[in-house]
Amino acid sequence: MGSFSVYKPHFMDSQSQMEALSRGVAELLTPAELETKLKRGKPLKVKAGFDPTIADLHLGHTVIMQKLKQFQDLGHQVIFLIGDYTARIGDPSGQIKTRPVLTAKEVEQNSKTYLSQAFKILDKKKTEVRRNSEWLGKMDPMEIIQLAGHYNVARMMERDDFRKRSQEGGQITIQEFVYPLLQGYDSVALKADVELGGNDQKFNLAVARDIQRAYGQEPEVILTMPLLVGTDGQKKMSKSYGNYIGITEPAKEIFGKIMSLSDELMWRYYELLTEEDLAAVKKWHPKEAKIGLAKKIVARFYNEKTAEEEAKEFEKVFGQKAKPTEIEEMVLPKQESAVWLVDVMVTSKLAASKGEARRLIAQGGVRLNDKKVDNPDEKLDSSQEYLLQVGKRRFLQLK
Repeated sequence: MGSFSVYKPHFMDSQSQMEALSRGVAELLTPAELETKLKRGKPLKVKAGFDPTIADLHLGHTVIMQKLKQFQDLGHQVIFLIGDYTARIGDPSGQIKTRPVLTAKEVEQNSKTYLSQAFKILDKKKTEVRRNSEWLGKMDPMEIIQLAGHYNVARMMERDDFRKRSQEGGQITIQEFVYPLLQGYDSVALKADVELGGNDQKFNLAVARDIQRAYGQEPEVILTMPLLVGTDGQKKMSKSYGNYIGITEPAKEIFGKIMSLSDELMWRYYELLTEEDLAAVKKWHPKEAKIGLAKKIVARFYNEKTAEEEAKEFEKVFGQKAKPTEIEEMVLPKQESAVWLVDVMVTSKLAASKGEARRLIAQGGVRLNDKKVDNPDEKLDSSQEYLLQVGKRRFLQLK
């Protein structure tokens, strides 16, 4: 268990808290219950569970952490729950097939990543860190059977993922039925008053309310957050879609990707990822607001100095149409025949594949010595030097 301190809250009245906590929320179950809890004037136990199933986090993973910070700033007791036990079972939410099982080592490695990033948002001294292996790892078979007796199969089959899989003849294992029950028992063990989760977690969170009732506890309030839309402005942020902003990416990449957002999407990022007064921010010029957002996010995961440097560099390159101060170099291989441009783009990781390189060229996103490349079969003379530019932000000096 991590060390933490609960401090006396500087509570606003319950109505003001309700207004503040409703910012960006997808769904609140139920507002009346939350207001009742707030009116008691005591710090609420606010829980959010994170199954450390991946190592690379992106901004989408921090939306719930930002909402936790809001509760924390209002004086409530935040519990950052690492699902080290449930991660090895696998959450079936949104899955079209059974998840692969993770090893204990993989879970532990990913847990360290989650915590290191969480504490860039949350106050470490005021955050209670728990792992659900503390109680789930100690349950004997009879206790798990008794837990399963508090929920029925018909209700479990109401969830969309299971129903769709069943209709399509896919496999549904009993193990997957166990997952939401164990997650629900987490709330019993922690005596949670409020639980946060993504809006794709609604079914699991609702199960927790029923499990708490079965164990004689007042059910927690559920607060779900929307899934952050990626840089393409269409799909949820995901590494598999290539529309993500990784929080461990170089500061230059984070800054540049935020500056590439549409104005409409930028306001949504402000709402979900910052505490800025939205009415005040929307009075700014969109470009200045976007720079402000990019600086804020870079400062969060790096520092203020780096954020200022990236803002100056961005303005230099895109405001003045100049080249970056530092450009990576690549030496072209000495050979008699010319070098294919698409091969250079793949080797230098400016494109993930030859197919992507050709698409970038076809879309007009590739320039050589400041001239747009039109031919996807462009070849380079290895005895010459070139300045290769892909998109607006990526440059490579070829020698």
